[in-house]
Amino acid sequence: MSAFLPDSLIVSDVVPSPNVDERAEGRPPDMILLHYTGMKTGEAALERLCTREAKVSAHYVAFESGRIVQCVPETLRAWHAGVSSWAGETDINSRSIGIEIVNPGHEFGYREFPLRQIAAVISLCKSIVTRRGPISAERVLAHSDVAPSRKQDPGEKFPWELLNESGIGHWVRAAPLNLDGATVQPGDQGEAVMRLQRTFSIYGYGIPESGVYDDATHDVVAAFQRHFRPARVDGIADPSTLLTLRALIETRPGPLV
Repeated sequence: MSAFLPDSLIVSDVVPSPNVDERAEGRPPDMILLHYTGMKTGEAALERLCTREAKVSAHYVAFESGRIVQCVPETLRAWHAGVSSWAGETDINSRSIGIEIVNPGHEFGYREFPLRQIAAVISLCKSIVTRRGPISAERVLAHSDVAPSRKQDPGEKFPWELLNESGIGHWVRAAPLNLDGATVQPGDQGEAVMRLQRTFSIYGYGIPESGVYDDATHDVVAAFQRHFRPARVDGIADPSTLLTLRALIETRPGPLV
């Protein structure tokens, strides 16, 4: 791809990626998807995102210094989500703007995200919402939310609460750990598991209502915990997890404006 003008004034540099195509049906994006790069350095990640053979890309890369690089125009479809789903949709790349946040990830020494980096991500998200029109808060998501069996990013150290306090994303304070009540866990079967799967599906997670607490169900629960109940990520639907999920459904917001 040839050089293009950045979509946001906070972009420091444009480094075009060849890994783009048109959004399906020309539909405008109505989702923001956050990732971590999961590589040893940000420059190595940027190089990969802009290498044709890698067949991956993202609209933006947010460095730990707060530098924002744009690789794909927002009007085009970047290749960042892979096999994924949310709220019944499976072409998440066509519906989303992808932001890669530099962090080595779980494989290379997962660490806290610097405040200046998070401030840049917040500013970028606000810029996207302002320019592109309403984006529903619950559609600002983690890569792990839309691909729970494949991905962990941006992970349990990502400060979703701070984004929410700045007007980005949907969040509630997690219910306390170690509450009394029923727990649904791997190996369980029956109506309780079916209700659990249905409730996650209502919020948007791609999960079949099989009535069996299988590996896919475990992965969805763990992905939810990474985003909304990061104090303990174990894939077990304990009372804290269940109450937090219900609170999110009950407080589902309208579009951001």
